Amino acid sequence: MTEKPIPVTVFTGFLGSGKTTTILSLIRQLPEDYKTCLLKNEFGDIAVDSQLAKESSIGVQEMMNGCLCCVLVGQMKRALQELKEKYNPDRIIVETSGSAFPAPIAWQIREMASEGFVLDSIITVVDCVNFRGYEDNSYTAKLQAQYTDVILLNKHELVSERELDDVIDHVNELNTDTPKVKCGVNGISPDLVFGLDTSLFQLSHKSTGAMVSLVFNPEHQANEVDLLQVIETTEENETILTLADLEAFLATMPKEDIYRIKGFVRLDSGLAILNHAFGRFTLTPVTHIDIQEEANTVQVKVTVMGQDLRMYQEKIKQGLAKRGTVKLTLAHRH
Repeated sequence: MTEKPIPVTVFTGFLGSGKTTTILSLIRQLPEDYKTCLLKNEFGDIAVDSQLAKESSIGVQEMMNGCLCCVLVGQMKRALQELKEKYNPDRIIVETSGSAFPAPIAWQIREMASEGFVLDSIITVVDCVNFRGYEDNSYTAKLQAQYTDVILLNKHELVSERELDDVIDHVNELNTDTPKVKCGVNGISPDLVFGLDTSLFQLSHKSTGAMVSLVFNPEHQANEVDLLQVIETTEENETILTLADLEAFLATMPKEDIYRIKGFVRLDSGLAILNHAFGRFTLTPVTHIDIQEEANTVQVKVTVMGQDLRMYQEKIKQGLAKRGTVKLTLAHRH
């Protein structure tokens, strides 16, 4: 059996943007049995040379929900290898230093694909209160806003609507196509920034016992993004999607508007978990017996997250669930 790669989520953002707070809010929402390692990349920010001479590249401190907080004082590659060997986590979150360039970090993780790691996404946290100040003066801040899969507009509730529009205009000058999502005092949902990997799904299913709440939960996003809930049963449509059909459909979904498509699809090869994020997608066969039994009549059961989804509603219905139902929940515009 092929070993499942460990997804790695990278958080970037200028000093004080709120990366740590956002990450901690994510960790609190994960199942307790889901093993997460938080790797704090402070290389370059630590002036004590003796720390670099340590045998280990990581210092580990346990956090809530069994998450391990690890401070990187050596090379990223070595640290990731150590985390895998010692803890074999379900996911690794990398919190970069405020001065870190995201591209080399992403490149290094992608280079480790053969060693069992996969880059899930790069998340940039923007401080709406102070962004104009450091955006004007920091080349790094500009790069962080450009090289990312999703931009979280943090502390947006602390600025006026006009000031927020001004920040978004400036971010758009740097990066027009990347999704920009408001991140409030309650943080952001794992639904948006984490892929729906098998371990997370199975543990969530074990704790809730309900597939529906995992795939569809409008409360998760606190109405910050549009949601489309797509359902089709085998009774409604006996025609099963082929992989080629699915790939052709996903290729028509623009990543600037369609942030994520995640849930279940029945292909000619069997039931699979679909995770489409920022223009990339993975399919994981469902092997868990309980889930197979509960989903035995599921043809399609997915949630689509994004903006302006009313425009895509019919196209998504035709592509995924011609005879099924599609329900739109619009974001709360504020």
